[in-house]
Amino acid sequence: MIKKTLCFSNPTYLSLRNAQLVLKLPEVEKNDTLPNSFKTESERTIPIEDIGVLILDNKQITITSGLMEALLENNCAIITCDSRSMPQGLLLPLERNTTQSERFTAQIEASVPLKKQLWQQTIQAKIENQAYVLKTCRNEEVRNMLKWANDVKSGDSDNLEGRAAAYYWKTLFADIEGFTRGREGVPPNNLLNYGYAILRAVVARALVASGLLPTLGIHHHNRYNAYCLADDIMEPYRPFVDKLVVEIVDSGTDFQELSKEIKIKLLNIPVLDVVMNGQRSPLMIAAGQTTASLAKCYLGESRKITYPSF
Repeated sequence: MIKKTLCFSNPTYLSLRNAQLVLKLPEVEKNDTLPNSFKTESERTIPIEDIGVLILDNKQITITSGLMEALLENNCAIITCDSRSMPQGLLLPLERNTTQSERFTAQIEASVPLKKQLWQQTIQAKIENQAYVLKTCRNEEVRNMLKWANDVKSGDSDNLEGRAAAYYWKTLFADIEGFTRGREGVPPNNLLNYGYAILRAVVARALVASGLLPTLGIHHHNRYNAYCLADDIMEPYRPFVDKLVVEIVDSGTDFQELSKEIKIKLLNIPVLDVVMNGQRSPLMIAAGQTTASLAKCYLGESRKITYPSF
């Protein structure tokens, strides 16, 4: 079942009733001149089990502790946003797998050679997906990208990820003056940042469901980063976000500001079509397959992590 991604950008009361998220509007609830029947009809309910990601994008949203507990019990990722509507915080459940302790131990004790092999596979998949985006969206020559992907060594000791990224970003938005990829860079960096935050939540949620620690990365080891493994595993998924952003930019939409219309399009990231093992699948489902394959690698049951392609 494909989970819903919900984003609330207006003042809202969110609570729990009968395993349902209950949405109420403050201006309706506080208006004593309105009949109770109207207030009841203005409520909206959504089954908790249908929600995969919840985004809170307004300082005047009230959410009950009971609702948060129910969402986390159902492995929902809760994202909070700052005053610029950019994702700032991520709340995940602590326990969503019955063999979590065993998998934590296997993950912690993973050998350096295994981690290097997993990173090699990760970067190969990322560069191949980047090549597809360049070829499809910009009709660019990508033989160099495919060669770099093929030449990635264990642990990416030659940093072919960086070489490919330099060519990729220079080419992908060549028509936008002053564009370089960075969190504080010119638009459409704002769209990329928002999309990657949603993707990160989807991947972190999948890691928890697979009984893995999102903090303990394969390659990323920033002491201040609580989601190093999520940042590792999402790398081959980033080009799917990139392609969506390119389509938004090329459509003629004003992308200087992160408008409501653009956010609606980016909220479709969890249900984007990807190919896993030759079959079409929503991105959120594919992320779960990727993290499940990673768990098997840690447990010694496999040596290959499964990543999506276009």
